[in-house]
Amino acid sequence: MSTRLPGAKYSRIFDRGRSIKGRLLVAWYYSAADADRLAGVVVSKKSFHEAVDRSRAKRLMREAFRLLVKEGSAPVGVEWIFIGRAALRGRKCGEVKSEMLRLMGKVYDG
Repeated sequence: MSTRLPGAKYSRIFDRGRSIKGRLLVAWYYSAADADRLAGVVVSKKSFHEAVDRSRAKRLMREAFRLLVKEGSAPVGVEWIFIGRAALRGRKCGEVKSEMLRLMGKVYDG
């Protein structure tokens, strides 16, 4: 099962969702009854000048989210968009995963 968010749902999350800022990334989320556990990723050229770096950042975020879903740590009924920040450069998957988990915890802690 894919955890990728279809392109058509990006605007819904940006329009109706809320954001949380973290050290490595910014998370936009939208909770709804019809929402699946899906995530989209965005990395800007301003933060990552080289295409290789942008691609790596996107792969890291996708893999970290996939692992969270596999473990059952990602909340059900929430769709996410993760925006990579410049601090993401050179990080490992475990660090990105723990940052995502911390941001997901903020959503439900208040």
